[in-house]
Amino acid sequence: MGMVYSNLWILSLHLLVLVAVVVRVLQRPHRAPASRIAWLVVVLALPVIGIVAYLMLGETHIGRRNQKAMLAKLGEEHYSEYFIDENADESIGIPSRYVHLFRVGRSISNFAPVAGNSAQLMRDSAATIDSMVSDIDAARSEVNLLFYIWLNDNSGVRVAEALKRAASRGVTCRAIVDGLGSRVLTKSRLWREMGAAGVCTAVALPLGNVFLRPLQGRVDLRNHRKIVVVDGQITYCGSQNCADKEFRPKAKYGPWVDSVVRMEGPIARQNQILFTADWHLCTNEVIGSPTEQPQTPEAETVVAQVIASGPTLRHSAMEEVFISLMFSARHELTISTPYYVPNQPMQAALCAAAYRGVQTTLILPARNDSREVAGASRSYYAELLEAGVDIREYVGGLLHSKTLTLDGEITLIGSANMDRRSFDLNFENNILIYDPELTQTVRARQRDYIDSANRITLEQVEKWSLTRCLWNNSVAMLGPIL
Repeated sequence: MGMVYSNLWILSLHLLVLVAVVVRVLQRPHRAPASRIAWLVVVLALPVIGIVAYLMLGETHIGRRNQKAMLAKLGEEHYSEYFIDENADESIGIPSRYVHLFRVGRSISNFAPVAGNSAQLMRDSAATIDSMVSDIDAARSEVNLLFYIWLNDNSGVRVAEALKRAASRGVTCRAIVDGLGSRVLTKSRLWREMGAAGVCTAVALPLGNVFLRPLQGRVDLRNHRKIVVVDGQITYCGSQNCADKEFRPKAKYGPWVDSVVRMEGPIARQNQILFTADWHLCTNEVIGSPTEQPQTPEAETVVAQVIASGPTLRHSAMEEVFISLMFSARHELTISTPYYVPNQPMQAALCAAAYRGVQTTLILPARNDSREVAGASRSYYAELLEAGVDIREYVGGLLHSKTLTLDGEITLIGSANMDRRSFDLNFENNILIYDPELTQTVRARQRDYIDSANRITLEQVEKWSLTRCLWNNSVAMLGPIL
């Protein structure tokens, strides 16, 4: 009899947990229907595995911290002089046909577009590290860095040594790294030496105890941002982590090909505020406004706006930016991204651009570091090609560059990939730029990618084997729950 009661208790407990998880899946206000259906199928078909998977991977909360509210508060209390009136778009040189794009950006993270910036596309990964080290060596008051991945390789050590030198001469230096992406660094002697030298360090979203992760949110919620701000006047934005282009953990896919823009002017203050918000989330410390005023020379006319996204900001915020850009294209739309796993609205927006006669080009790596992502990406090829999208697969390494150019005048560059992980799970940072000159430079870089890429045709896709098609479509079907 005791065995019967024991089994009934276990069964009742199991059913209670199962019902609780099902109800939780259904009540999530922002979860897409496809995601809800996918999770329900997994939980009901494989109850034990499904429940554990949902507890580990199904929740996107990281507590009650709302970063949009935090950004607004920081801007109001510490950085109010760097926010401009929301109705000033046209007066700073943005053509009326693009004003709505910057309004979308402002609605996400409270940053208005600012003029008076300069922008330079870095030549390559090595030049980016050289420039960062040079700027850190010239820093007078403050250096703030955030990287998803920071390796103990040549580039990682060079940046760390530059920070140590800056700290030794009295410059306030802060460094944030992601708890998963930089887990090797945080356990290394180099990380300890940085702290001992006076560099203030913090870990974003530390892994902690794996058994307690369900109480803290899914383990793969990550801070994927790449932020460098020097003296509140110089900033970098792009796809490059603090690592050599050979990227030793995945060297067989190298070299990793990245794009980074170095900017000077008021835009640096927006990245400073974003860094401040991340620092506050990590340490509960508020960084005050830099004492030096950003330079705004008359000759510099680049208009830019930081767009931040993440689980504590508006749901699918970065996705809205990409879709808005796609629907705004009138002549040419060129995109490079390492990971393309869209939801249906984004896929439809890209197809719609091609259908209405826009020269639409999507550049992806021929060899991806994730077999699953590569398969999921290719499951969308046929529909894109039928719409007239020009698909190119880059063969000169792993194309990690995340760039979008629109009609030769607008550029979006940053850390966000075109997949659900970047749109729903990761903390990301991009900069939206209106400047025809910079856009032409970025477009030339994209042409270099195209010249080193294979063109994918509908005939090739239609000849794929049944096994390959089944794999591609199967992994794509899991997209809503990954």
